[in-house]
Amino acid sequence: MSNRNEQLFERAQRHIPGGVNSPVRAFRSVGGAPRFFVEGRGPRVTDADGRSYLDYVGSWGPLILGHAHPEVVRAVQETAARGLSFGAPTEIEVDMADLLCELLPSLDMVRLVSSGTEATMSAIRLARGYTGRDALIKFEGCYHGHSDSLLVKAGSGMLTFGNPDSGGVPADLAQHTLVLAYNDVAQLEAAFAEHGERIAAVIVEPVVGNMNLVAPTAEFLKAMRDLCTRNGSVLIFDEVMTGFRVGPQCAQGHYGITPDLTTLGKVIGGGMPVGAFGGKREIMEKIAPLGPVYQAGTLSGNPVAVAAGLATLRLVQQPGFYADLTRKTKALCDGLTAAAARHGVAFSAQSVGGMFGLYFRAACPTSYAEVMTCDKDAFNRFFHAMLDAGHYFAPSAFEAGFVSAAHTDADIAATVAAAEAVFKAW
Repeated sequence: MSNRNEQLFERAQRHIPGGVNSPVRAFRSVGGAPRFFVEGRGPRVTDADGRSYLDYVGSWGPLILGHAHPEVVRAVQETAARGLSFGAPTEIEVDMADLLCELLPSLDMVRLVSSGTEATMSAIRLARGYTGRDALIKFEGCYHGHSDSLLVKAGSGMLTFGNPDSGGVPADLAQHTLVLAYNDVAQLEAAFAEHGERIAAVIVEPVVGNMNLVAPTAEFLKAMRDLCTRNGSVLIFDEVMTGFRVGPQCAQGHYGITPDLTTLGKVIGGGMPVGAFGGKREIMEKIAPLGPVYQAGTLSGNPVAVAAGLATLRLVQQPGFYADLTRKTKALCDGLTAAAARHGVAFSAQSVGGMFGLYFRAACPTSYAEVMTCDKDAFNRFFHAMLDAGHYFAPSAFEAGFVSAAHTDADIAATVAAAEAVFKAW
């Protein structure tokens, strides 16, 4: 690597904590200096040294069409030319709400916000306001943004309410969050047996993308739905990552489970900052100004950001879009797995729609505990070797990856061939 990326990183660290505005960008997990990108086109990004990479991060998921899709860029430019923000209602917000409720049958009403964190934070407040309860269940390894009550680790026992997992989070807040193992039905049933009358909501990534990709079992999702219904608790699907990424009706359509509330982000902004939460009318009508649960945002429903999201959502509804995206993502996983096997490398991979996970262990993990058995050092070697070869994966062994519609079969084949060379030299 030449000096420009390193120089920028050095300069960034003088006035930005860690030199980055979101922690995983810092390359702390894999080592070295992060790449500073100056341009993205289709499936490729170009860094400050002029090097081009096939991109499997896609801004952490939003860029399902690839970088700088001409129709998305045109929508942003035309909207920006009419004004950047008004702090007042606009028709494009109504268009977005109508489309989201049309695409997702679980949404009767929806509120637009500016980020996934804001969406999940608001959905949890709404669930508590609707039920009049305080307790929340989340699952180990699932990330739902950086609001206080979600930055929680499990206590000493399986069914112990949590302790803060970040400085600055009051213990009084964390104690209302119960952290359980993902895909563990028995533990979920035990939690409801002991605390059912206190549980306001269960929040889950229906496909986990924040401890690498971990797919749910059908039994786990069904148990969640049944237990919430039986106990009067609100089931929240955090589809910030999976929303319109794994299929045309998100993970809830893919698995046939209907949540009470859904949080969205990433793809619905098309690369711009947009989030949303929505669900049953009787719950959503508790939000101000209709009800007592307060939520507000000066830039919520920003017309320029919503324009990017609307253009993206309309394009992904084209016939065959998700079938093709799913096929290419599976081809990447199958190709990498076969290449590793040919050279005796302990490796596995899986995909759901346009998301994928790579693991340096013999079998795909089903829980946080199994994810922790992956060979992190092997991943770091792989990451840097692939980066040097011009293939950009997430700079962490614990993050999902993403394929876009802009990736061609030739791009996938090139990445598999590069990995084959890396594994051969292993």
